[in-house]
Amino acid sequence: MSQAAAASWNGVRMRYGATIALDGIDLAVGAGELLALLGPNGAGKSTAIAAALGLVEPDAGEVLLFGQSPRVLATRRHVGVMLQAASMPDTLKVAELLAQTRSYYADPRATEDCVRRAGLEGLMDRRYGRLSGGQQRRVQYALAICGRPRLLFLDEPSVGLDVDARGLLWRSVRDLVAEGCSVVLTTHYLEEAEALADRVAVLARGRVVAAGSVQQIRARVTQRRIRCISALDATAIGTWPEVRSVCRDGERIEIVTDAAEIVVRQLLFEDSAVSELEVQRAGLAEAFVEITREAA
Repeated sequence: MSQAAAASWNGVRMRYGATIALDGIDLAVGAGELLALLGPNGAGKSTAIAAALGLVEPDAGEVLLFGQSPRVLATRRHVGVMLQAASMPDTLKVAELLAQTRSYYADPRATEDCVRRAGLEGLMDRRYGRLSGGQQRRVQYALAICGRPRLLFLDEPSVGLDVDARGLLWRSVRDLVAEGCSVVLTTHYLEEAEALADRVAVLARGRVVAAGSVQQIRARVTQRRIRCISALDATAIGTWPEVRSVCRDGERIEIVTDAAEIVVRQLLFEDSAVSELEVQRAGLAEAFVEITREAA
């Protein structure tokens, strides 16, 4: 892997007793790139991040941040972290937490900028322990970005956020990437990865089983969804050999198939009155399910 990468995992292996957490993964995150690490529980995502943060030492291989060890202080000053679980002093006000964290950096982001990007308006005088879970996540995000990181780790950042707060988070992350910040994102919300990621890496059993752009990952799955308005009997359509599944919602029918062209021709042959016909390829969620099923 190039040492110019913001973060790289080079042949990293880690074992906890009899459990193989990482089995020789090779990954890199370039400048101004968002990499989404996806995988089922126990796939190795959290271990990969812990290794990149210098919290654990690989049994083999190496992890580099900007070509340096994650344990080098000068390197760590360029890294921001928002972990899935975080413990903060409940009695401190949000303004106090932000001021304390900003004081650790030589050139921190302005308080007003942190407040705007994290949506903390109206919360600065509130004590952290009195905030809702979603509000606490917004505070944690502000703390993660207040040091102007060149590399940002976001571990399930939108858990607990409502729709508006999640939209604000997505816009903020996109802005950071546009400004040149590299981001490593782990999330179980596949629509989040689909909306934000430049590249996706799917982990299963400690291995990278698929990597590429969202489009490349989706293209690995031949599955298509056909939606239309038709009077045909859904049960009868379900007997067609190319059809994986079919469901009806009122006058609309949705068909899942690996042979969309054949099924569309059959639909038009059986029902000349078919309308509002559309064919969609598999989304990232369907691709993820197929890839991890194959890996298992």
